[in-house]
Amino acid sequence: MLGFYKSEGSVIVRADQLTEGCWVNAVSPNAEEIRFLIDQMGIDSGFISAALDEEESSRIETEDDQTLIIIDTPVAITEGDSLAYTTMPIGIIVTKTNVVTICLNETSPVTDITNGFTKNLQTAMKTRFLLSLLLRVAQSFLIRLKHINKMTTQVENELQRSMRNKELLQLAGLQKSLVYFSTSLKADEVTLEKILRGRVIKLYEEDQDLLEDVLIEFKQAVDMSNIYSTILANTMEACSSLINNNMNNIMKVLTIITVLMEIPNIIFSFYGMNTLDLEVFVPYTWFAVLSSLVLLGVVGFFFWKKKF
Repeated sequence: MLGFYKSEGSVIVRADQLTEGCWVNAVSPNAEEIRFLIDQMGIDSGFISAALDEEESSRIETEDDQTLIIIDTPVAITEGDSLAYTTMPIGIIVTKTNVVTICLNETSPVTDITNGFTKNLQTAMKTRFLLSLLLRVAQSFLIRLKHINKMTTQVENELQRSMRNKELLQLAGLQKSLVYFSTSLKADEVTLEKILRGRVIKLYEEDQDLLEDVLIEFKQAVDMSNIYSTILANTMEACSSLINNNMNNIMKVLTIITVLMEIPNIIFSFYGMNTLDLEVFVPYTWFAVLSSLVLLGVVGFFFWKKKF
């Protein structure tokens, strides 16, 4: 899908055709749309291929008056019955006259701009538009990180009531999401630092505050990702210890029950043999039962005393 957008006052509206200074948004473009980007706009085909590669890492590259910025953004995925997150690259191509965004699927930072959630954007001011989009990406990471932290707390509360595989798998999925976030955020931060130097993207003095805000948001996201990863790793370790402790308690109870059940079994088995002399001197029924009860009481008291 190919869309053209331009600024009218303080809002962004959809345009019918390509014009100078407009923003071009390509979401999972087909062959015809890719051909339009290459032939009509002169976009480098290698830039388009890189932007549509879901394994492409964050980087910045310049070729023939075109600059490609690939930035990772968070996306939600479903794993079984649980929600998890991964990252997807967005290709931002800055040409002499336009800004072009290319990605495989809809992403919340781009959708927020097309839906008008970001105000006072001017598509003709390419540097400011780029920085505003990067700011939305950083804020998207922060929102997802807070959601992951909230989900972790909910799963921990569930684990306190019952230790089930479902909750443990949810924690494992959240831990994997944080690994994706941490890796992508570090790569995004390196790309932003290259932009900050002003060698590949022309920076204007009035955009300096916006760039600093973007860097602060990304650094905060990196710190939050590291903190939540540590907390979740400690939680998983604590859950593993609890599972082992519960298993030990179960085995201890079963062992005690086995020992206690073995006492009357030994006595009745002994009297079940051909012990004619014992039957003469000791009545079989009441003595065997009484002996079993006494020994059970003694052994049970011993276990209780030792806090077994």
